Order: sequence, then C-alpha cells, then structure tokens
Amino acid sequence: MMINILAIDTSTEACSVALMFNQQLSQRFTLSQRDHTKQVLPMIDDLLKQAGCTLSQIDAIAFAKGPGSFTGVRIGIGIAQGIAFGINKPLVGVSTLATLAQGANRMSGAEQVITAIDARMGEVYLGAYQCLGNGELSPMINECVIQPDQVAGYLANLSLSAPAVYYAGTGWQTYPQMLLGIQDGKIALPRAEDMLLIAQKQFEQGHIVSAQNVEATYLRNDVTWKKLPGR
Repeated sequence: MMINILAIDTSTEACSVALMFNQQLSQRFTLSQRDHTKQVLPMIDDLLKQAGCTLSQIDAIAFAKGPGSFTGVRIGIGIAQGIAFGINKPLVGVSTLATLAQGANRMSGAEQVITAIDARMGEVYLGAYQCLGNGELSPMINECVIQPDQVAGYLANLSLSAPAVYYAGTGWQTYPQMLLGIQDGKIALPRAEDMLLIAQKQFEQGHIVSAQNVEATYLRNDVTWKKLPGR
C-alpha cells in the first residue's frame, strides 16, 4: 500500500520537492544556486495546496541525506526536521547518489547506474547501483569520495553489463575523462520525485528515524582512513 510521503531535496544546486498523496504524484523542481531556503518552503506550500493535502495527512517525510553540498544537505535536513517535529511523523533519509540512480532507471530503464557528484576540491562522490525495479536498488560498491583518476580502478572489479550501464550526476560533466565508454547519460541532478519509491521501500522495511536522530552523509568525514581496493 502506497503511503503519503513528502520528499525534500536541497543537496545540490537543484531544489526539488515531491509529494505522493492518495497514490498521486506531484512535484516541483528548480535550479537554485544559493537561495534554497527562499525557494523550498513556498514550493512545499504550493505542492500541498495543489494536491489538497494537509501536513497532518502526511505519513512520513523523506529527505536527501547526502552526499552533496554541505550547506544544501543541512538546509534540507533542517526543513524536514521542522516539519516532522510539527506533525510528529517519522523521517526517511535517502542517499543523493541513490536518488540519481533511481532517476536514471525511471528515465531510461537502466539496469546498472554509476553515479558521481562533483564534490569540489578535485574529488567526486561515487556510487554504483543495480536497479531491481519498483524503487529497489542494490549497491554495487560502498558510496565514497574519490579522486577522478582513481574511478576506473575502483570500478574495475564490477560486473558491468553494457549497454545496460548508465551514468548520472554532475561528476561526469566536470570530469569527462572518467566516462570509460559508459553509455551517455542525461540525468545530471537529483529530483525529489525519485526519492519517493526508495523512501516507500525503506518505510516498509522500518528504516525510519525520528526528527531528533537525523544524520547526514558527508563521506569526507572518514575518507582519510578508507583504503581503496587493491591498495
């Protein structure tokens, strides 16, 4: 049974919100380099009004937990926490990299998606997923932050089955030398609508958190001790 979920993503230069209410999807998306805080609340209000939904009718709030922009991730979490506190409902944290993979699957039917977000400082956030359908994603690697010239080695041991492989995220545009012949991808930025199926699955499996226990995923916190495969 589909639950009513509000999804919020401000983890990159995109600002997006989506609502699944009474099994009907509605969404808003805009590019917002520095004014996520001004954009996202009016977008949420507009979405709820259009759907005829009140916050009290929401079962859970999905939020982008990162990786991504430090400030953007914190903005999205803060807004999601505030709403969750107000309506006493749980939160579901969704990986930004997984959201990109779900978007690629939705748009192209891709079965395997390599996701990379420009992490600045000469690095990318990297993920790889097998898309199982209906919001189920199986990670093929642990999400990590990595230098572009190390990506090929990191992915070398994966069983990638071209032409089913697709790439998504801003990392590929910033560092095109990483492409490795992977199929051209059109998904550069995450959309909140692609969080909804993932959040539904996580909710059903009990992977929820209270507003006071929300955690972000920054990846850089532990990169200093993570060894790359074969090192």
